[in-house]
Amino acid sequence: MAKSLAGRIALVTGASRGIGKAIALRLAQEGAHVIATARTVGGLEELDDDIQASGESATLVPLDIKDFAGIDRLGTPIAERWGKLDILVGNAGILGSLTPLQHLKPETFDDLMAINVMANYRLIRSLEPLIKASDAGRAIFVTSGAAHKARAYWGGYAVSKAALDMLVRTWAAELETTNATANLLNPGPIATRMRRQAMPGEDQKTLPTPEQLADAMISLCSADATSNGAVHDFKDGVLIQRN
Repeated sequence: MAKSLAGRIALVTGASRGIGKAIALRLAQEGAHVIATARTVGGLEELDDDIQASGESATLVPLDIKDFAGIDRLGTPIAERWGKLDILVGNAGILGSLTPLQHLKPETFDDLMAINVMANYRLIRSLEPLIKASDAGRAIFVTSGAAHKARAYWGGYAVSKAALDMLVRTWAAELETTNATANLLNPGPIATRMRRQAMPGEDQKTLPTPEQLADAMISLCSADATSNGAVHDFKDGVLIQRN
């Protein structure tokens, strides 16, 4: 049976665990060659074992997402080996501290902006020519409902995700006349370590798994996907097109 993403090249950040790992594995299972990036080498190796067990292969790139020069260098080897990038999943992110803004440490805020915003800007800057070189480049960035809800104590995280949303939507507008698209994915509550950090008393058995989210992601990565500049809300199963 033909795999829906056979022959596609995909890059996933934060691929060593949680949502990123589940998405990377699912993309590989559908035939994509996955370039998996993360800081944790052991987690990447476990992902590689799972991908090989599915009969596919991956390229592992140990990379701290705050290594902006490292992100800048990503484009060259991808261009030399494949000449294109069909799928980009900007998943790596952090929660920071849930605390009043007055108590939010400047270094924590700097990390939130560096990882949740600046790293994705650098990915766009480095990889846009390769996404455009694809016959149907698809970029998806993981956002949060917090980006559009003013909740006490969530300020640092919410500000960073709101900035990410505008970054991606602006890029999407710039891609309108190309074969590439850029969208956002709002997972909602998912059984992950970050969710446990935010909601320590929650029963994670009641939440969808990263694997369930990854299944839903496949359609966004397809060459047949037509949305651009939209937010795909996994929890409610709706597509939100913001003006």
